[in-house]
Amino acid sequence: MFDFIVRRLLHAVPLLLAVVVLNFLLIAFTPGDPITLLVGDFPAPPEYLEKMRSEYGLDQPIWVQLGHYLAKVVQGDLGYSFIAQQPVAPLILDRVGATLTLTVSALLLASVGGVVFGVMAARLRGGAVDTGIQTLASAGYAVPDFWLGQLLILVFAIGLGWLPSQGSQPIRGLPDGLFASLLEQLRYLLLPAFALSLRYLTLITRITRAAMLEVMHADFILAARARGASEWTVVVVHALRNAAAPVITVIGYNVGFILAGSALIEAVFAWPGIGRLLFESISKRDYPVMLAILLMVSATVVVANLVTDIVHRLIDPRIARQ
Repeated sequence: MFDFIVRRLLHAVPLLLAVVVLNFLLIAFTPGDPITLLVGDFPAPPEYLEKMRSEYGLDQPIWVQLGHYLAKVVQGDLGYSFIAQQPVAPLILDRVGATLTLTVSALLLASVGGVVFGVMAARLRGGAVDTGIQTLASAGYAVPDFWLGQLLILVFAIGLGWLPSQGSQPIRGLPDGLFASLLEQLRYLLLPAFALSLRYLTLITRITRAAMLEVMHADFILAARARGASEWTVVVVHALRNAAAPVITVIGYNVGFILAGSALIEAVFAWPGIGRLLFESISKRDYPVMLAILLMVSATVVVANLVTDIVHRLIDPRIARQ
């Protein structure tokens, strides 16, 4: 296992380097001038604009800018925000907590709900419950999450007035008491977490159902029933455990997509996370912030894939022997 982890980490280093270089080149060649947006409507003379570009290093050739950027990243320096006028690292750290709260909640909701619905559909194959779950899963997978978020706001926030539509907590602050505070934060979290999780919940449901159907008629399932094992033991201990490998793989590989997809959800619900920061930095051409967030997302995907492969090997001894 140690050798496997070391090999994967050695493979991850050139992969991350390639991603960093590609992200930098894509952003560098994107139309638009951050200095123009930074100056705004002020009728600045060309000499002033050139001076500003020189101060931010934007007057140098692309390859020189890339070399300077890579040297800073290796040293742990993510750059300086054009718009916020502060280092990028603390700017991102201030918002990581909100994004983790949203993405982890969405991932847990998608994982637990997807496995439960997938097992139910496989257990009741061909029945009304199975048909209903498959229909809803197909429809949910086709719904864009940002459009779903707007529908949820219209129905539950504006129409019914049950839940708030924007932000992560009340403007007046959280109420006193731990339980009341958590309950109020949960009210703000429900809509964005559900909107972000639905697509992945339906995907996990379909994968779980397919994996369960493959093992439900296997010989070891028949042997467990012949030994008098309860249906709970047969389904959860024997069937679900042996069907878990593809489900875990899908969950792990979608961590990066959930993190990246949170940008639109955070913009819709005004959630104060790094996704919303990425959305704002794109509109303002804040290159250092964009690059730092993309680097963080890429590193998260690599780590999530590594953890998924490790868990996969632990639950499936056949892979460990290869």
